Amino acid sequence: MLTWQAEDGPGLEGTRLLLGTGGGFRALGRMVRTGPHGAFTASYRLVVADGGTVERLSLTTATAQRERHLTMSRTEDGFWLLDTGSGGTRSEFGGAVDVDLAHSPVFNTIPIRRLGLHTEAAEHTLPTVFVTLPELEVREVEQVYATASVLDADGSACVGFRWDDFTAELTVDADGVVQRYPGVATLLP
Repeated sequence: MLTWQAEDGPGLEGTRLLLGTGGGFRALGRMVRTGPHGAFTASYRLVVADGGTVERLSLTTATAQRERHLTMSRTEDGFWLLDTGSGGTRSEFGGAVDVDLAHSPVFNTIPIRRLGLHTEAAEHTLPTVFVTLPELEVREVEQVYATASVLDADGSACVGFRWDDFTAELTVDADGVVQRYPGVATLLP
């Protein structure tokens, strides 16, 4: 069980994280946010395959005005199936195998673990499926991850993250799980 405190306004994210081998993991999480982003809750169920690619993501968000749902599944032939409960769509999203969820450090863990960026130096530019909160709008973006430092004596590493004009240096643990995402969230002890 992991809990992050939001840095960009009042909020928490709690996740039950089950790490597997080969970059795979399962996460069951909930966010509660207030402040500049508006008040909302979001819950997710994430399945990352052993190869480190997203297999399935189910999301539910709620505001005072409305509740939204989204299910995303990646097919073996590289397509994403999106279902909002009122019809579905199919898209390649530029060949993306990663999903990034707004305000969540858990989702930055996906490419870091898959690519081993916490254990060996590398840089990757990745097409990524980005999901906004609480709207659950989905779009393709390009994100860059680059190793800043590999695992050190205290068992942490730093991975640079860039998206458009935003940059951050993510602190990760020995498993590649994001511990601190400056300006977004920090793992509570």
